[in-house]
Amino acid sequence: MIFVLDASAMIAYLRDEPGAGRVSEALLDPDGQCIAHVLNWCEVFYDFHRASGPRYALEAVKDLARVGVAENAEIGTEFWQAVGALKAIHRRVSLADCFAVALANKLGATVLTADHHEFDALADRGVCAVGFIR
Repeated sequence: MIFVLDASAMIAYLRDEPGAGRVSEALLDPDGQCIAHVLNWCEVFYDFHRASGPRYALEAVKDLARVGVAENAEIGTEFWQAVGALKAIHRRVSLADCFAVALANKLGATVLTADHHEFDALADRGVCAVGFIR
């Protein structure tokens, strides 16, 4: 199974917040793969940079890479148009989360997230497969 991690899932894992165990399970799944779009990696980086400084931000993203989160930098025309269409239709969903959704849809993956306020409606409407970590 392929999991697309949004920033909330990666941050929960790195800070050992509630839901970190669910992310760990996905990372340890021998038949699974965890991927995050570079925009979601950027969210993690700036969250740690803002909270603790550049050294901690670099360590955070290095830790994610070390445990096997793959980086996806898809940005071709068809892809960014799919992201833009998602944002136009689902205005309350952040642009970065639209990247995670578009990537999950492209890969036939499940988004792992803690963000119920953005993903509940997407899951209910069948926009993408969603796994809530808490």
